[in-house]
Amino acid sequence: MSVSYKAVDWNAFKKRYDKVLICGLVFFFTAFITAGILLHPNLTIEILLMRASALAAILLLHLILAIGPLARINRMWIPLLYNRRHLGVTMFLLALTHSMLAILTYHVGGGVHPVVSVFTTDAGFRMSSFPFQAFGFAALVILFIMAATSHDFWLKNLTAPVWKTLHMGVYFAYALLIVHVAFGILQSETSPVYSLLLVSGVIAVSGLHLFSGWSQRNLDNDVSGNEENGEYIAVCPVSDLTENVPLGANIGGERVAILLYDRDKVSCVSGVCQHQNGPLAEGQFKFGCLTCPWHGYQYKPHDGTSPEPFTEKIPTFDIKIVNGEVLVRNRPNPPGTPVEAARITLN
Repeated sequence: MSVSYKAVDWNAFKKRYDKVLICGLVFFFTAFITAGILLHPNLTIEILLMRASALAAILLLHLILAIGPLARINRMWIPLLYNRRHLGVTMFLLALTHSMLAILTYHVGGGVHPVVSVFTTDAGFRMSSFPFQAFGFAALVILFIMAATSHDFWLKNLTAPVWKTLHMGVYFAYALLIVHVAFGILQSETSPVYSLLLVSGVIAVSGLHLFSGWSQRNLDNDVSGNEENGEYIAVCPVSDLTENVPLGANIGGERVAILLYDRDKVSCVSGVCQHQNGPLAEGQFKFGCLTCPWHGYQYKPHDGTSPEPFTEKIPTFDIKIVNGEVLVRNRPNPPGTPVEAARITLN
C-alpha cells in the first residue's frame, strides 16, 4: 500500500528479491559469454552481449508469464508475484539493451536512418526475409509502455481496471516476440535444440494458464441470474462458511468475497483488490482485515476501507441471513460504504 506517491521503498524483502535477480543475471551473462568465447571464438563481444541480453529477456518473460498461474495453483509462488513488476522492468531493460546492440551492429553506418532500416532490411545475416525485426520493435514499444506505467502513480490515476487492461498487453508483446525469434535467430541456427526450447516455453506458459483456469473453474459460486437489480440472491448456506476464510462468489458478473469473522458476523465486499485487481476471495483475514494475496493490500469487511493511514476503498454489498441461507443484494454500494454485518445464530 502507499499513502502518497514516492520513490519505490525497498524493504528488506524487496532488497533480497532484487539482489537475487541481479546476481542471477550476472551469473547468466558471465556463463553465456564465457561459453560463447570458448565455443565460438569468431563471435565479437557485441554479438555475444546482444544474444545474451535477448536470451535473458525471453527467459525472464516466460518466468513473468508463469508466475501468475503458478501462484494461483500453489501459494508458495506468491513471493515471486509480490515483486513481479521489478522483473518486468528488468526484462524491458534487457530487451532494450538487445535492440540497441542490434541497431548499432547491423543498422548504423548505412545510407538509411537506423530506425527506418529496422523496418526495411533483414539485417543481412542469413535471416529470413520475413520482417521479424519490425515485430521485435513493436513488442519493445509495448514493453516500454508497461515499464513506464509500472509505478503506483499510474495505477492510481489510470484506475485498476484500465491499468490492468493496459498491462495485459504483455501477452500481445509475447506473441510478437515469439514471431520475432522464430523468424529471426532460429532461421540461422541449424540445431533443433533452440526451436525445441522455444516451443517448450510456449507450451509451458499456455499449459499453466489453461490448467490454472481449469483448476479454479469452480472457485466462485456462480449465482448470477436475471434478477432485478437490487434484489437479494441466495449465495450459499451458512454451513459453507469457515471462520476467517473468505468465500468467493460471482453475482451478476461481479466477483465478491463473503467472510465469516468474529465468530458470528458475516460481511460481503468486492472480490477485486483496488491495487491490481487481485483476487480478494483467495486472500486471508489478518488483523481484522481481508488481505489480498498478491501484494498485501487490506480492507475492513464491514465497510471496505483500508486501515489508516491508507485510503483504498472497495464496494460493499448488503447481506442478510434467512433460514440458514446467505443472501447478498445484487447491487454494490459505493466504495467505502459501511454495511451492518449479518449475524448467524451460534449453537
